Amino acid sequence: MKNVMLKIEGTQKSEDGEENVIELTTEGKLYEKENAIYLVYEETEISGMDGCTTTVKLSKDKISMKRYGTASSEIIFEKGKRYVADYKTPYGVFDMEVLTMNMEYNINDAKRGNVLVEYHISMQGMVESSNTLKIRIM
Repeated sequence: MKNVMLKIEGTQKSEDGEENVIELTTEGKLYEKENAIYLVYEETEISGMDGCTTTVKLSKDKISMKRYGTASSEIIFEKGKRYVADYKTPYGVFDMEVLTMNMEYNINDAKRGNVLVEYHISMQGMVESSNTLKIRIM
């Protein structure tokens, strides 16, 4: 397990064009297991997920993101595929649907690199947004 610095940038653009950007630089851990690379980090107030631990799993054709703590969810990103899941919050459980438009990652032997995921998300079939997740491993 290797300690790394992660710069995480999430951009959310609503249907009416309103854009919201969250940036977080945090310490995390990187490890490899069974042909996948894992990134683990603690969320903060900045992300609105204080009290959650996030694990990002990078495998050959998919990226998954699991959150545990005050809110819990699992999202699987596979290019061109829809994924339906429950999003559990202190306010209740919401239906979430994710359609991945693009995903890629590049991590070198020194365990530095970038992750990019572009996706559409729908909550309860009502709130829709286009999203970009960028993670820089430093």
